[in-house]
This record gives sequence, structure tokens and C-alpha cells, in this order.
Amino acid sequence: MSKIPIDSSDQVFVLTGAGISAESGLPTFRASDGLWADSRVEDVCTPDAWQRDPERVWAFYSARRAAGAAAQPNPAHIALAELEARLGERFFLCTQNVDDLHERAGSRRLLHMHGELNKARCENECGAPPLTDRRIYQTLNEVGRCPCGGRMRPHIVFFGEVPLQIERIHREIDRATLMLVVGSSGSVYPAANFVHWARRNGARTVYIGPEPPLNAEAFTHVVEGKAGEVLPGLFE
Repeated sequence: MSKIPIDSSDQVFVLTGAGISAESGLPTFRASDGLWADSRVEDVCTPDAWQRDPERVWAFYSARRAAGAAAQPNPAHIALAELEARLGERFFLCTQNVDDLHERAGSRRLLHMHGELNKARCENECGAPPLTDRRIYQTLNEVGRCPCGGRMRPHIVFFGEVPLQIERIHREIDRATLMLVVGSSGSVYPAANFVHWARRNGARTVYIGPEPPLNAEAFTHVVEGKAGEVLPGLFE
């Protein structure tokens, strides 16, 4: 694909999904050898699972913390951080991923709509802010409690819960003139609708991933390939 022009008036909204982290060695949820191959969603990633067996939930996310700490940002993460450094406030990154690879690559203007792996929050939703927490828990007894008495749970948006800061995401999409979607399958909502919202506002929309997403018809350009190979040098 030829380079994508970005001029001085463009506002760029980037959405990243599991595909970009997969290139750093982190398994996706839906691949045949992915996270759901060994653990059912119902057992580790729902409010009911947390109420029924919080120790199993923490064991699952502790294992993900260990895998995330061992992974490194890849050229796609670095290319997006470099684009942010170039565009400043005209750049916004929304990620569906809960790892910190974007941050470690240098991204700062970003939002984790599904939560953050290395944070924990009160199960009682008492209003206390999430806390940085990188511990690998072996037993539930090791997990701390909030001053209100509630147990700390992973700062993860479980299935059935509302994504974080959706109002801000709407505002950023409304002002975008270019939407870039990287490694998101188009199967998880509401993120799969973001490209439709952007197109409605007249934005150019570009997808990058190893195969077309389920919502491919909504993009003005679909670029098949690894993000780490395609993103560096893509913009002019």
C-alpha cells in the first residue's frame, strides 16, 4: 500500500486490538490456541465468575501478568508512539488490550477501554481509584483489601460490564478525520462499531491486520499484513 498522508489539519484516532499484542507473543482470546482454549469466559471473566470463585479469576490474571511482563513492545507499538510524538494532541489511541506494551513503547495519549492488567480496584465500586498492582498472586489470601473492606479485583472490564470512558471515546471519534484500526477482529462490541461512527462523520478509515476483519466493508482501505511490518514508514 502507498503511504497514508496526514496533513496539518488531521485528527487521528487509533484503535488497537489483540492482534498487535499477538505479534509480541501474547496469545489472543479467540485463536484455536488462545486464552479461551484452556479457560472458559464464564469461569474467569464475568461478574458471576468473580463472585463464585475469585481465586480462580486472580490465578488467570496473575498468569497473564507474568506473560505480559515477559513480552516486549514490537515495531508496531513503537511506530504508533512515534506517530503520537509527531502529532501531539491531534493523536488519540484507544486500545482494547489490557497489557502495557503501548506505554512501554512510549505512548501517552491512550485509553484502555477494557481495563489494565497491572492495576486492581475495589470490588465494591466504592469510588476509590484503581491502584497499580503487578503482583503475581499464588493464593487469594495474598490479595489485599480496600479501606472500605472490599476485596481488590483485577481492573479488567469483565464480559457484561460497560467499557471504560465510553463518552470520551465518542468525543474523540467525533473529531477524527482519520481512523486507523490495528489488529482488531471486528467481533467485539462496541469497538466493532467505532469505524461505522467514524465513517458517518466522513473520516478516512484504514485497517491493518493479517486478515480482513468481520467489519471490513466499513473501511476505505484494508491492508493485510503484520502490523509490525506495515506500520513503520506507513505515514507521510
